[in-house]
Amino acid sequence: MRILVTNDDGINAPGIDVCARIASEFSDDVWVVGPETDQSGVAHSLSLSDPLRLRQIGPRRFAVKGTPTDCVILAVRQLMSDNPPDLVLSGVNRGQNIAEDVSYSGTVAGAIEGTILGIPSIAFSQAINFASRANPSYAAAEAHGGRVVRMLLEEGIPAGIVMNVNFPDCAPDAVKGVVATSQGKRDQQIMRIDPRYDGRGIPYYWIAFDRARPQTAPGSDLRAIEEGRISVTPLRLDMTDEPLMTRLALVFSGK
Repeated sequence: MRILVTNDDGINAPGIDVCARIASEFSDDVWVVGPETDQSGVAHSLSLSDPLRLRQIGPRRFAVKGTPTDCVILAVRQLMSDNPPDLVLSGVNRGQNIAEDVSYSGTVAGAIEGTILGIPSIAFSQAINFASRANPSYAAAEAHGGRVVRMLLEEGIPAGIVMNVNFPDCAPDAVKGVVATSQGKRDQQIMRIDPRYDGRGIPYYWIAFDRARPQTAPGSDLRAIEEGRISVTPLRLDMTDEPLMTRLALVFSGK
């Protein structure tokens, strides 16, 4: 098996090495292709107006001046074009990617791009305690990541489906199991703008979030992480709302 590892925190982030070690449980042919710098929050963006600069920093290890999406495309279509990967693992992200995070996440986007290219893909994220954000622990992800990959591969990942896996912020032996979940929804009142002024009195702004504890729905990724469980959410690339599409077909018929 040939495995491609990428992330959005950057090629030097500790999480990408954790992901590579998880991949090494399944193969000796592991390629790591990550962004040169932190690309958190870039979602599924693609570089079209700037060239992609590639830097080899070790055997089968490359840094790309671009987004996670760029990394996967460059790896599959150029670096590994003679023998494309059988699996894409994206992560391990520093911080959870659940609920609306999925829309913003470069980590999830790396797995989405792998899926678009026809490769089974899994996104890994490790929930963290914001009090220890500077030095987060990836112990739960490293201890349980291989087991989750094995279960997903044995079950089979259907075409057009991205697997989004999140590990709770706890010690490996405190994890309370693995659960299949739906994508949750937060109260977006937690998002706000934090206005500030620089040394010359010119205003600038940060997008900020209140640390309020959200209400979580049973069966959601939010609830799973809250309860100390590993959340596995299958995400569809096809975002069509088929019931509404059927109703609209009747509305528009004969128009």
